[in-house]
Order: sequence, then C-alpha cells, then structure tokens
Amino acid sequence: MLLKADLHVHSTYSDGKASPQEILYTARERSLHVVAITDHDTFAGSVVARRYSNTAQDLPLVILGVEVRCDEGDILLYCEREVDFPRRVDALIEKAHAENCLVVPAHPYDIMRLGIGELVLSYNDWDAIEVWNASATRGANLKAIKAAQVLGKPGLANSDAHIPEEIGLAYTYIEVEDLTLDSVMEAIRRGRVKPVYRSRPLNVTLKRVFWSIKRSARSSTRS
Repeated sequence: MLLKADLHVHSTYSDGKASPQEILYTARERSLHVVAITDHDTFAGSVVARRYSNTAQDLPLVILGVEVRCDEGDILLYCEREVDFPRRVDALIEKAHAENCLVVPAHPYDIMRLGIGELVLSYNDWDAIEVWNASATRGANLKAIKAAQVLGKPGLANSDAHIPEEIGLAYTYIEVEDLTLDSVMEAIRRGRVKPVYRSRPLNVTLKRVFWSIKRSARSSTRS
C-alpha cells in the first residue's frame, strides 16, 4: 500500500492559520493519507487533530508531531504519544529514541529559518532527513538531499504549511503494509519512502507573506 504524507504542517496552536480540523479536511481534499501537525514546541495541535480524526470518517491518519526549537536549530519529532523534549540535539535524540519517536532535522540548510546547517552531518542517529521543504530555497534543499545521501538516511519531502493553500505542496510516498501508525513509523525507519519535490508557487508565496504580516500586526496590537 502506497500512502501520500505531509509530515510538517503548522496550525493555530503555533503560527499557522488553519485549525487542526481545517488541516485534516484540507489534507483529505489533497488526497493525503497521513498528516503530522508539527507546531512549534507543542504537541497540542496534533493531539487535537488525532482526537478529532478518531470521531470522523475518511480523514487522514494523524501522527503526533512537534517542531522543537533546539539550541542548535529546529528538529521534527514524530511520536506515538506526547513526550517531554530536551533542547539540546544530542539529548533530544537520546530521549526521543527512548520513547520510540522518530527524529528528523527540519530544513537543515535553511539557516534563515533555523536549520542546524552542517551540524546535520555530526549525527548518524537521525531516522530521516527533511530533504525537501516547499518553503525553503532550492539550494538549501539540494544540500539536504546530499546530506541524506552522505549519511545513508531516508529523505522526506514536506510542505511546512502555515496556510491551507500550502498543505500537500511537497509530500512523501510511504510504502506500508497497512494504514496504521506503527506501520507508517516503521516504514520511515526502514526507508520505504519516496519524497516528491515540489516548491511553493508565487501566488501561494504571496498569500503566505500576507498571512505573516497580518499575524504580526495582530500580535503587535495585542501586546
């Protein structure tokens, strides 16, 4: 069975525009079978999404996720349940694997968006590398592809969506035995994945910029 997955999406629980419920319905419209809501430093969005998906029919499988702001840069965690996360990469990897989570550096060479840069090559304990981020530059993504090849790690392609229009722009095919969380996580570990490289078109980029400006203005007004 071949599943289509977007494993890097932000909701209203951090800096995304869409609620977890809206993300699930948009993902279904984009023919996604699996989605991970990876809000900044919180599992809350993905917890809400999983709870909601369990009450509705024909919605994508939800992987609990978080984008952790480590001292060295941003790291994606995919877990079976909520876990505490340290802020140092080495400690995070150790803790995550003890909890049976997957650890994936986010947009590692997009330094402007807090990728960990060449430090990605200093660890061989990654479960996969985000080799294509639809919001990152082509140059940063090509470096990430090369790093995954050097380390011999599976590559994931994700949208890093902050607005609904971005969901599923880049995605990963995952070959599984069945549509279950265990099967998807194990398939990623074993490298049974095929990233699909697609970048954000100009019209969606403009919508993203508009949303970021609107959100910043709203935050300034509140403060």
